[in-house]
Amino acid sequence: MDRQLRAARLATFAYFTLNGFLLGMWIVHIPDIEHRTGIGHAVLGWLLLLLGAGAFAGMQAVGPLTDRFGARAAVPLSAALCSAAVALPGLAANAWTLGAALLTLGVGNGCLDVSMNAHAIHVERGYRRPVMSAFHAAFSIGGGLAALIGARTLSWGWSPTVTLATAAVLGLAVAAMARPALLRPDHLRTPGAPATSPSAGPRARRTPRRIWALAALALMVMLCEGVANDWSTLHLRNVLGAPAAVAALAYGSFATAMTVGRLLADRIAARLGPVAVLRYGAFGAAVGLAVTALSPWVPLALAGWAVFGLGLSGCVPQLLSAAGHTGENAAATNVSRVAGLGYLGMLAGPAVIGPLTQLLPLNLTFFLPVACCAVAASAAGILRPPSHHATTPWEAGTVDTIQG
Repeated sequence: MDRQLRAARLATFAYFTLNGFLLGMWIVHIPDIEHRTGIGHAVLGWLLLLLGAGAFAGMQAVGPLTDRFGARAAVPLSAALCSAAVALPGLAANAWTLGAALLTLGVGNGCLDVSMNAHAIHVERGYRRPVMSAFHAAFSIGGGLAALIGARTLSWGWSPTVTLATAAVLGLAVAAMARPALLRPDHLRTPGAPATSPSAGPRARRTPRRIWALAALALMVMLCEGVANDWSTLHLRNVLGAPAAVAALAYGSFATAMTVGRLLADRIAARLGPVAVLRYGAFGAAVGLAVTALSPWVPLALAGWAVFGLGLSGCVPQLLSAAGHTGENAAATNVSRVAGLGYLGMLAGPAVIGPLTQLLPLNLTFFLPVACCAVAASAAGILRPPSHHATTPWEAGTVDTIQG
């Protein structure tokens, strides 16, 4: 079983990296695709909503299907759909075809997001220690690889059509090659647990209130991530007057710190528990962003963005892990609820900040995500499992780690 778990863990890493890579390849080519289709920034903004709508719909649809047919079936099919869909924006000739392409890509991304996180929950159960944050770090690494490869192909003069089609073929190959290592249905039950979990039966169709509470926290935390993604560079450029090259370091410091934090968060969760990761992580993120908002100096603002990313890094993985462990037979459905609302939060963050800048300076609008972090920190106790659910080994303090 140890060898099977290690292989399943590596396969899960592959799917997370692939997801980050595919989305990153699309993002790198947005300017060229925008120019070729002849649309403006305003139209692109509306079309990007289709990407988000497709992702949300895919998440909600694939959750119950994954619980019914298993992650071993859902993950490769979702990865294949996402891979094939990434080629479509490169073929778009106008706003209508680009909108259809982004809607399809969003569905594929949403399906892959939920199904691979559901499989990650099963791997985590097998390891009997936290491993979720490292998978999310692999997603970030995939995005970084896409940025490097995309920059290189653009310098070679490759068109988006060629590059995205190549990425699609590569993604289809990875989806097929990693499938045999995924856990089989007979390996998905928690060791020592009964065949029927507390979530089984007719009542499992109703999403528990605890899941909606976790989803609300995910919405707030991912709203904060969305703000950093879209407004960090503009903050340094427009508020502090930094040159364009220096302003770009704002997002770089945030993203780098988040990746590093996700690589470390599993060990911290195993030692201190998920409540501590969310509570102190969200509190640290609030402090980091508050420092950034009030700083008159570029270096201090960059440090604040880094602390913000480091604090947020382990929060979402802990929320998804808690959702997946709430009920074995509804793991993917529960993850889909939390991930879906979280994704809406990531989309809403940038959209909310924009109108607020009509009333307040940009840096002061950052106190909205600061408040969200404060709420997440104060509500971290929700990660403690209810008394009628079996605790995970690291929450109960009985970790029996599997090396690998």
